[in-house]
Amino acid sequence: MQISRRMLFAYALPAAPLAALGLPLYSLVPTYYTETLGLPIASVGWAVLLVRLFDAVTDPLAGYAADRINPGFGRRRLLFLLSLPIAALSALMLYWPADGAGVAWLTVWGILTSLGFTLVVVPYSAWGAELVNDYHGRTRLTSAREGLTLVGTLIAIVLPFAIGFEQKGFSGLAVLGIAVAAMLLLFGSLTVWLVPEPVDTTKRRLPLLQSLSFLGANRPFLRLIAAFFLNGLANGIPATLFLYFVSARLLLPELRGPLLFLYFLSAIVGVPLAALAARKLGKHRAWSVAMIAACAIFSMAPFLSPGAAVPFALICAATGLLLGFDLALPPSIQADVIDADTAASGDQRSGLYFAAWGLATKLSLAAGVGIVFPLLGSFGFNPFPDAHNDETALFALAAIYAWVPVALKLAAIALMWNFPLDRTAQNELQDRIRQ
Repeated sequence: MQISRRMLFAYALPAAPLAALGLPLYSLVPTYYTETLGLPIASVGWAVLLVRLFDAVTDPLAGYAADRINPGFGRRRLLFLLSLPIAALSALMLYWPADGAGVAWLTVWGILTSLGFTLVVVPYSAWGAELVNDYHGRTRLTSAREGLTLVGTLIAIVLPFAIGFEQKGFSGLAVLGIAVAAMLLLFGSLTVWLVPEPVDTTKRRLPLLQSLSFLGANRPFLRLIAAFFLNGLANGIPATLFLYFVSARLLLPELRGPLLFLYFLSAIVGVPLAALAARKLGKHRAWSVAMIAACAIFSMAPFLSPGAAVPFALICAATGLLLGFDLALPPSIQADVIDADTAASGDQRSGLYFAAWGLATKLSLAAGVGIVFPLLGSFGFNPFPDAHNDETALFALAAIYAWVPVALKLAAIALMWNFPLDRTAQNELQDRIRQ
């Protein structure tokens, strides 16, 4: 199915507010709860890790339910619509904590925010994967969605810093929570109204255990999700440590907001470049080349001296450009991987696959918090704005920020360089599904 630009835009709209529940959640919220509210850095790390353990149970169940709930209104559209208020309220409470909020508040509302996010994103992602079945058409759809994701990310960065990130009560983060809640409800409703339910190509329904067995036997999926987790962790670690690196290592706290803005603004430019490269090289090879370039550039960050604003801005711009590849290409490849399962099993279970995909995303981002915060604490790093950190703590910050992600990306490249699903293989899978 080919969809118009109008419908493509209508589908992509909710990606903007959902972006504020993705990567910025792991970059801004832990920093706010530690720096502004004064919670211990290790406790915040463990709280975020606990949220992810909860996801390990709920995400697969949400995916299975998304595939099995099949009312006349549409199995993708109904669950998506009903979940919007849960995500909106939870985000508001997490981003606007009450006076005296502590680790328990962060944990409870973090869990509910994550649950609401899952219940929205799983049917939303499956909806997009099933709207288009063409190899390059899927990249067009994911590029539109991830482009608006980046716009939402920029809003999530600008609002807190423009209004006042480092104040308790009604802060810039609270304003972001209000904006996210309002846009989720408005844009999500417009999507349900304007975008049709995709065709369900299921020939037979599989029970849960058999569904999981087909998922476990899908070798392209296992290879892709392993690479995606490694690359997600590689992106999650610097996202978690970015504000600390700029403040404590580079001694440029006043540039934290502008540098983050530059990074994600560059990623918007990278999204159409990713689509163009995918047409020339194939999706998996284009992604691999982008990761290689990111490794070469990002490995230079620990060598920067305090005050190196221009060199680090260039690193942010270049790696931001390559982030567009990370965002646009893997979800498009994921849709092709689902075709392999549908052709083999006869059951179109995009919801289950995107639940596993979402779990890998959240686990990788949570690992960035749950691992590096306690690790930095063991080196004596103090996250508070006026704290003094010795050379050992600052070197640990720089090494964990840059070199650990490079090693993880190299492992992801090794998995994806000769990935088996190209355009020819995907066309053959679509022929088998239609038979």
